[in-house]
Amino acid sequence: MDYLKEIEGKQIHDKMTSTRRILVSGGPIIVGAGPSGLAVAACLKEKNNIPSLILERANCIASLWQLKTYDRLRLHLPKQFSQLPLMPFPSNFPTYPTKQQFLAYLKDYAHHFDLKPVFNKRVESARFDHRSSLWQVTAVTSEAAATTAGSKEDDDHREEEDADITEYVSQWLVVATGENAEEAVPEIEGIGGFGGPVVHTSSYKSGELFRGKRVLVVGCGNSGMEVCLDLCNYTARPSLVVRDPVHVLPQEMLGRSTFGLSMWLLKWLPLCVVDQFLLLMSHLMLGDTSQLGLIRPKLGPLRLKCMSGKTPVLDIGTLAKIRTGDIKVCKAIKRLTQHAAEFIDGKVESFDAIILATGYKSNVMTWLKETKMFSEKNGMPRKAFPNGWKGECGLYAVGFTQRGLLGASADARRIAQDIKDQLES
Repeated sequence: MDYLKEIEGKQIHDKMTSTRRILVSGGPIIVGAGPSGLAVAACLKEKNNIPSLILERANCIASLWQLKTYDRLRLHLPKQFSQLPLMPFPSNFPTYPTKQQFLAYLKDYAHHFDLKPVFNKRVESARFDHRSSLWQVTAVTSEAAATTAGSKEDDDHREEEDADITEYVSQWLVVATGENAEEAVPEIEGIGGFGGPVVHTSSYKSGELFRGKRVLVVGCGNSGMEVCLDLCNYTARPSLVVRDPVHVLPQEMLGRSTFGLSMWLLKWLPLCVVDQFLLLMSHLMLGDTSQLGLIRPKLGPLRLKCMSGKTPVLDIGTLAKIRTGDIKVCKAIKRLTQHAAEFIDGKVESFDAIILATGYKSNVMTWLKETKMFSEKNGMPRKAFPNGWKGECGLYAVGFTQRGLLGASADARRIAQDIKDQLES
């Protein structure tokens, strides 16, 4: 990378004899090579070809999508609401692209904009040095990463791998690790003593391994609902834990995607009116979900999304399986025993396996030594959307809007424009 310059004193040996190099980036440092990080880098290139340096802890782009998603996954929103800036999905892709199609799109996106992340670089710390007014980002090539068999992307793009520790220096830092960086694993009494497998959905690929088994799925978001449906297709017997109220909406209404229709209606009607419309249509199309054990929140789906970031579930067939009894709905778990679960309503049922569809969380506070922009409590920007993308001293955030790829794309454009304005001022 010709815009990276090694500065004097680059060969520094610590007490463990590992080598530390210091490299100065001529453009922003972007931590994370997921869709958000790629979007920022592409937007920067479009702004007078501003260079950037992308650091990625895994050995591939979009590691969450490539390594930690189940086989049947499709985008839950239509492709026009999920495309990254400056490059639409191919016209021959379906409305809801598959996981494989989305990954092919991301690889083409990286190739089109000539984005070359530095793979297998785990950022251990990032701090702002007030004396130099520069960000200092320390990244480590872990032993596990160095010994992992890489893909062709690694062979083509991985650079600066001779050093164990590299300190990158830049005027700007873009945090693109997003809100889904690490698995969120709940504390459940007795989970350590459960006799069967307990897996997070990040390790779930399909229901093949669970044929004929009684499986307890914890979490009733889009992933939990879809995993239950997938388990049914493999003759498993899933039960779904529903702890909190949840909005379930049809994926499509009146021949249009529910999301697209909502966005169109919001151009003309107040949010509360659109919420009432969505609830009316959902009742007409899906019936009273409370009869299935799925109690709706008091706030409407869009109001709840705006206030808490909680996304409505888009039904793709799970409700039909609940009605036929192929999927059982359970209350919150009180405790687990070796072969069973006791629920808060007093019921006890036996299970062979547990799948945690409990989502993900930010890991920003484990490495970013800054607390003004990000909350120490949850690693999310303190300012609500749409104002959470910019901090102080050249610090930015992308992928934290709780509005999916559409929100990440909007922030990527804002960040690129802001850095361009600084360079031209």
